[in-house]
Amino acid sequence: MELGTTEAEYRAQRLENLRQLETLGYRPFGGAYPRSGTLAEVRASFVEGKTVRIAGRMLSRREMGKSVFADLRDGTDRFQIYIKKDALEETAFRAFSLLDFGDVIGVEGELFTTRAGEQSVKVHAWTLLSKALRAPPEKWHGLQDVEIRYRKRYLDLVANPDVRTVFNQRIAIVRAIREFLHGRGFQEVETPMMQPLAGGAAANPFKTHYDALNCDMYLRIAPELYLKRLLVGGFDKVFELNRNFRNEGLSRFHNPEFTMLEIYEAYGDRKTMQQLVQDLICHAAQQVMGTLHVGTKDMPIDLTPPWREVTYQELLCERAGADWFDLTPAAARERAQGLGVSTDPAWGHTEVSQEVFEKLIEKTLVNPTFVTRLPVGLVPLAKATADDPNFVDVFELAIGGREIAPAYSELNDPLEQRRRFEEQAAGDVSKVDEDFLAALEQGMPPAGGMGIGIDRLVMMLTGAEAIRDVILFPQMRPQS
Repeated sequence: MELGTTEAEYRAQRLENLRQLETLGYRPFGGAYPRSGTLAEVRASFVEGKTVRIAGRMLSRREMGKSVFADLRDGTDRFQIYIKKDALEETAFRAFSLLDFGDVIGVEGELFTTRAGEQSVKVHAWTLLSKALRAPPEKWHGLQDVEIRYRKRYLDLVANPDVRTVFNQRIAIVRAIREFLHGRGFQEVETPMMQPLAGGAAANPFKTHYDALNCDMYLRIAPELYLKRLLVGGFDKVFELNRNFRNEGLSRFHNPEFTMLEIYEAYGDRKTMQQLVQDLICHAAQQVMGTLHVGTKDMPIDLTPPWREVTYQELLCERAGADWFDLTPAAARERAQGLGVSTDPAWGHTEVSQEVFEKLIEKTLVNPTFVTRLPVGLVPLAKATADDPNFVDVFELAIGGREIAPAYSELNDPLEQRRRFEEQAAGDVSKVDEDFLAALEQGMPPAGGMGIGIDRLVMMLTGAEAIRDVILFPQMRPQS
């Protein structure tokens, strides 16, 4: 945008250029344009003198008397085009001068290499495919304004090729995950996004109303209880890769709408899931990133197996003192505060322990770490350990200082599940999922189950700093 020119004035000028182009016989919004390939494909198969048809958005133009150099970009690459007055009809050359940055055009011409060694197209004919009526941001090349980048991702993708690379990697990671699971015999399923009870996790749900049934419904916080119903029904190895919704805060690591992979394997357990997630993440890293050494310069991550396994108790005793689990709740709160962790006077030992873990320990777990044997009060859907009913047979996988995946030996005892549900519901029977309990009473085989936060996994593998950097259209606060 020119200095001192308002957005309205710039748009008016573009509309005037549009009218002049129409006068010269150019339709401002064209139809299909068969191409020789994407710009990346044309570059990869470059042959001097070959005639090609390419298309893209014009991002720059350099006029040199009777010649013009311009850059086109599509979703794969940038390519230079060369317009020479005596190679085009007079009207076509004049019309080209009416194009604005951001216009989408198609060109036909001959491949050649400039004296500077730049692969280019010498244009014989060009077509206007879409006239851009709005001016690009001032820093079109390398858009930096974070607010604009997130709110107008379409500009971010055009202006910042590195951003497109991250999303191409995300797409490839998800594809690699699906291929891996299909290769291991898992079947992909779909379960309800709207549910009569928000179950499967402890979180604040989004609530809506179903007019046709005249009842309240909830956007799911997890698909777990429906996937377990499928285990009862005879599906042995299933997964779902889809959206969950939690009506909670926004942060660098949280978005209220997020992508989750949940996996269940009948006749498996926590150890089954442990091997599976190690194999799966290593496969995705090698397939997409080409290495098991990922992360950032400041926080390099080594995914090389085997991954560390350590108990929750061991980590807490290392950080908070060997006698941590012998302390009364009051003494635990006092020690936690001495370590710089704020606590609530109403918290018991379990809540204080988890706060110390989340605030002081988790962020130190950079290379993959399986944290096992969590207190039963933290995980109401997991099976107790064989040697101590106060702990559950689970792991939390932490990589890069953040939880990536929890997994359980799933609880399949309907009587114990009822007891835990009722304890969680604190007397509110409407929160007890009777239909799920009825399914469990039909007999669910022993199973291993796991959830993987895809957004956080992509952050870890690509080195992205914030969850919004790996979600195409993240949630944003309304503009005032």
